[in-house]
Amino acid sequence: MSEPQTTTPWWRDAVVYQVYIRSFRDGDGDGDGDIAGLRSRLAYLADLNVDAIWINPWYPSPMADGGYDVADYRDISPMFGTMDEAEALITEAHGAGLRVLLDIVPNHTSDQHAWFQDALAAGPGSPDRDRYIFRPGTGTDGDAPPNDWRSVFGGEAWTRVTEADGSPGEWYLHLFAPEQPDLNWDDPRTRKEFEDILRFWFDRGADGFRIDVAHSLIKQEDLPDLGDRFGLLPSIDHPHWDRDEVHEVYRGWRKVADSYDPPRVFVAEAWLDDPVRMARYVRPDELHTTFNFVFLEAPWRADAMRSAVTRSLAEVGGVGAPIVWVLSNHDVARHVSRFARDQRNVAGFNLDAIMDLPADLELGLRRARAAVLLMLALPGSVYLYQGEELGLPEVEDLPEVRLTDPTWRRSGNTVRGRDGCRVPLPWSGDAPPFGFSTDAAATPWLPQPAGWHERTVETLDGDPASILNLYRSALRLRRELPALGDGTLTWLDADADVLAFARAPGFACVVNFGASPVPVPVDGRVLLRSDREAIDAPLQPDTAVWLRTSA
Repeated sequence: MSEPQTTTPWWRDAVVYQVYIRSFRDGDGDGDGDIAGLRSRLAYLADLNVDAIWINPWYPSPMADGGYDVADYRDISPMFGTMDEAEALITEAHGAGLRVLLDIVPNHTSDQHAWFQDALAAGPGSPDRDRYIFRPGTGTDGDAPPNDWRSVFGGEAWTRVTEADGSPGEWYLHLFAPEQPDLNWDDPRTRKEFEDILRFWFDRGADGFRIDVAHSLIKQEDLPDLGDRFGLLPSIDHPHWDRDEVHEVYRGWRKVADSYDPPRVFVAEAWLDDPVRMARYVRPDELHTTFNFVFLEAPWRADAMRSAVTRSLAEVGGVGAPIVWVLSNHDVARHVSRFARDQRNVAGFNLDAIMDLPADLELGLRRARAAVLLMLALPGSVYLYQGEELGLPEVEDLPEVRLTDPTWRRSGNTVRGRDGCRVPLPWSGDAPPFGFSTDAAATPWLPQPAGWHERTVETLDGDPASILNLYRSALRLRRELPALGDGTLTWLDADADVLAFARAPGFACVVNFGASPVPVPVDGRVLLRSDREAIDAPLQPDTAVWLRTSA
């Protein structure tokens, strides 16, 4: 793949499209998305004007957690295809001008991984067990967990094993599902293994990796009780989130990435509520970028959005790294549905935090159209989640019998989890599977709403003012305009419910978060509006505009 003629590394202002492969497109007619389906739609992604794709895990897996329980990091799950198909995909994507990022899961493996099976067979005190975090229990006869840590998916973070002789044995740590035992990153073999895995895929053309729960690898040696410190967002000196020692791991990974020509890149998933702590992951000798969840978590209000942007630019920009903006992904409720609620009452970004609040999906769609213009105008890089260009909402009423998220089981069937944002994409037609599968009689692994005939690629493609064509236009302009991408912004004076900022040279973005129309507070020629109003009309509530300015 030829390198673009620029002095700015591509990843500093790239637009990356997230492919949740099981739900993107089914190429063999079995109801599950796969590599063949993705290869058949590379032209669609290139036409969307994105720069790269990120593919969620495609490795062999029992699928206890959507593929994030990896049984073999150097192969492809038969559900998705073959290694030959994977290598062909990477080659074809490069030919279409798309870079390819894969997903790596370093905190834990599947309990079916050969390492864990060897650990079970080897017994207490063995070198094989030391690859994971095994401990004797507490209480009478060791029948209580080693400490009070809790799983992110609900319940205890420890499971007791039965030893080879049939006796109750040690406990192993799993911060997520029991099928996902945590690796011991104090073991040098773990560090070498993952550096070798990086090289394996880099040698096959992968351009980089997204790192799953990048802040979780290192655990405090004495594994102290958490007490009231439990939660996904860490506090300073938390015993298993954001430990200082994790940065040594990523300095090693950066050396591996930099040994390739061109250098490979990383983006971290690190759920941190403190931009100062987040910035430490993207220092010059560590990772290249990290998702900005401060922005994703912000409600649709001018004050909240401005605060998220300002804080992020100040802290991450302070170490010379670009911001990575994101509105949705495979772990959170789709932003059309989040923005469909009263933003004064939204108390979270997952389905279970919003589903009891009244929703206005037309309002959510209008806000989502404005949000993408806001996000694409900000300095840095952007990740889009598949289907957001179609304006897809969260599917909030999936039948309980079809739910697969481990959160559903671990919560005693009370927390619905993340399946609602993972429903297969609608491509064409008037009824399910909406062109998702090459077999019109196939049953998608999660059911699609009947009303999605209005949101298919085929339907939206024919409407010049659709959200799909808004994305295409915005992404084309983002490539063409020298003001957009990497760089800085300048806030402009505006009403309290309006955000306005300038990018040099000659660009401004204005977003009206208020309840009333407002005159556009910037002089300039309108390039793009998020609504269907005339170019010179006042800026309606929950809409955005891009302008070419003389400044």
